[in-house]
Amino acid sequence: MDIARAPTIWTDLLGSEVRFRGKKYRTRTIEAGEGPPLILMHGIGGHAEAFSRNIRRLSKQYRVIAMDFVWHGFSSKPPVPKAMHPVYADQVLDLMDDLGCANASLEGESLGGWIALELALNRPDRVDKLVLNTAYGVRLQTEAVKEDTEKGLVQLRDRSVAAISNPTREVVRKRLEWLMASPDRVTEELIDVRHAIYAMPETQVSLKAVFETAFDPRRVDQLIDEERLSAITAPTLVLWSEKNPGLGPEAGKRISKLIPGAEFHCVADAGHWSQWEQAEEHDRVVLDFLHRR
Repeated sequence: MDIARAPTIWTDLLGSEVRFRGKKYRTRTIEAGEGPPLILMHGIGGHAEAFSRNIRRLSKQYRVIAMDFVWHGFSSKPPVPKAMHPVYADQVLDLMDDLGCANASLEGESLGGWIALELALNRPDRVDKLVLNTAYGVRLQTEAVKEDTEKGLVQLRDRSVAAISNPTREVVRKRLEWLMASPDRVTEELIDVRHAIYAMPETQVSLKAVFETAFDPRRVDQLIDEERLSAITAPTLVLWSEKNPGLGPEAGKRISKLIPGAEFHCVADAGHWSQWEQAEEHDRVVLDFLHRR
């Protein structure tokens, strides 16, 4: 696609509604559509616009709610604890309560996938179907899956810390380029959005603490042991990408084999953000899965 003629976030989200929801947490959402609820959860350092290219298409058949996690975007920014994932999970439940949803289907990208897994394991009564989009958070057996930590977590850590410490457009661009299989897929508008969020003083404080905590090597103890995945009962799609930095498709394949009945799909020519880079394929695969399962 000619980047100069690519649809803008604004045109992608025409007809959507930006709201603030929740009782325990102030959660910003982008919402559209009617039908069974589908909650979209972004990765670390991200925000609801990570799914801007998907919301309208998915909302033709589902009530789609893309959210900002706490400490991110325009959601509330309480003190950052040593264990953040229980707070994220509690926030999603708070959002569901405010929406009046007994349960919902969840798509989690990266960090969002970890939180989706936490909910599927600890609150299966609240989870309908599960889409794990290049999900982080599983402690995989090292002999089974090769991880390139230099291109993965190390580079993500360095670019994340740099972007929140010195949020110039160029530094923010480098952080966004980590997400893509091809750097020219980072649009100027996406940089505008991320730069505006990272330039907010309260976001700089909160995300600095998030990154310091999230990338602490000792945090590995908080990951989900792969053996626990056999307890997941929700129908699950593991959606991976061909060029995901750090953990390639073999990681997604292993996760799909560990979750009973899970499906696996690999998106070609995509990095960490298949929902942005290959939006039509992402939406087609997700909708097909949700319909069949």
